[in-house]
Amino acid sequence: MSFANPRIHLGDAVESAFDWFTEHASWLFDAIKTVIDGFYDALYNVLSSPPYYVMIVIFAALALLAGGLRKGWPLAVFTVIGFYFIRAFDQWLNAMSTIALVLVAVIIALVIAIPIGILAARNRAVSAVVRPILDLMQTLPGLVYLVPVIIIFGIGPTPGVVATIIFAMPPGIRLTELAIRQVDPEVVEAGQAFGSSPARILRQIQIPLAMPTIMAGVNQVIMLALSMVVIAGFAGAGGLGGQVNESLQTLNLALGVEAGLSVVIIAVYMDRISSAIGGRGRVANA
Repeated sequence: MSFANPRIHLGDAVESAFDWFTEHASWLFDAIKTVIDGFYDALYNVLSSPPYYVMIVIFAALALLAGGLRKGWPLAVFTVIGFYFIRAFDQWLNAMSTIALVLVAVIIALVIAIPIGILAARNRAVSAVVRPILDLMQTLPGLVYLVPVIIIFGIGPTPGVVATIIFAMPPGIRLTELAIRQVDPEVVEAGQAFGSSPARILRQIQIPLAMPTIMAGVNQVIMLALSMVVIAGFAGAGGLGGQVNESLQTLNLALGVEAGLSVVIIAVYMDRISSAIGGRGRVANA
């Protein structure tokens, strides 16, 4: 190596540090895998155990509750027709596996993202540190996340969930921070004038007023999580992502079309549900 022909072995250094970390923190990764696998298995059993028509009725009822009886019925009709098609495609169990994976990833991502977003909104130093990390997380291709998580967790749902969490979390943090910062300072000052503590102002003033924007972040997290479904299939996560990957490997067009349409139906359903909840939050705050 010379100045004219540089070669920095950054990858080797990172790999050595990664090997050291995985060797000394194996107990932590085993605990994470146990929790995520248990959470995923429990959700999958709940979704897949009842007959498919019972779950379709439940999904349609959730659509009605989210949108209200007057505005929610079109989504409920779409839900019945869409999920019936999934069953007719013989992709029901794979669809329930995908929904379970997405729900686990979204719940964990939001549990991490919303507190970080609130902290970043209240502390500019935290915001300055978090922002470039989020830029990196959103810039890296999704497949890049699979390499380390497969090495750490092996094949199965856990690496797919972890990669999905990393990929989907940034908009949850960004929009939560934005939402808290956008709350009218005069309203916050009024709360302070009445002697409210910072925690009470956050809980009773800032979060309720910021909820529509926070829900927009939740919607983005859900959509990004669903976009990782196919990529998570490379990690052996199964579900519809596994079916799409199988269709790619075997050039099975019929399987690819049916699994892909099933992903689209679930994506539309979850997008409309989260958007309806966010819309009702805007009406309540108005």
